[in-house]
Amino acid sequence: MALRTETDKATGVALLTLDRPDRLNAIDLATAAELSSAWRTFRFDDEVRAVVVTGAGGRAFCTGIDRGVDVPQPSSPYTIDDPLLTIGPKANDLWKPVIAAVEGMACGGAFYLLGEAEFVIASQEATFFDPHTTYGMVSAYEAIAMAQRMPFGEAARMSLMGTAERVTARRAYETGLVSEVTPPGGAVEAALRAAAVIASYPTAGVQGTVRALWSAKEAARAQAFAHAPHLIALGNLAPERQEELFRGRGGGGGFRLR
Repeated sequence: MALRTETDKATGVALLTLDRPDRLNAIDLATAAELSSAWRTFRFDDEVRAVVVTGAGGRAFCTGIDRGVDVPQPSSPYTIDDPLLTIGPKANDLWKPVIAAVEGMACGGAFYLLGEAEFVIASQEATFFDPHTTYGMVSAYEAIAMAQRMPFGEAARMSLMGTAERVTARRAYETGLVSEVTPPGGAVEAALRAAAVIASYPTAGVQGTVRALWSAKEAARAQAFAHAPHLIALGNLAPERQEELFRGRGGGGGFRLR
């Protein structure tokens, strides 16, 4: 199992942990299926009134799709098969509040999860970046999610600069992506504390508020998502060329923090 779930029945808070630290919590097909199943299970568990999602190991919250995953694609430019589209809580019709606790890197497909959390708490050592353009790929779903959480210019810069820059937790806080910055190692504790407060309130009111907040941006999000498959199909380099670029990347340096 690539996920760990712990539920505190006293507080009504579940802690959902991506548990692939050796792969920087990258998501393979099995993990994607487990995430979808976990969110749908929470829908029916009345003891869970709020959820915190995080990554194990401290080095990364999540680094997106596992590069070892082979996802065959149809030849039509009108559709793509994206296993990450169903890894988030809203994609699985969960309207209980979700808080993301970020330690280490959050990049690429991590934004599918961050984009569907109510808010994000990050430690001082957290960094955020989107590598798609560096490797000849269109950042579509990720960029759309971040454009709804950050000022347009900040989302555009992160999406376009690829691996050349990483956004610090402090800068993410300044731009609204992150709601709280904690000392190193403190993100999960802070998220659990906030989740416990929210879970202590009457459930119907909390879930109605979550639904109301999301209704404010659902139309724009759905319209933007409708364009995403075509942009990806038309703009992505061939997988072999992407792999060449990925193999030729630097040895962990070569980026600036901002």
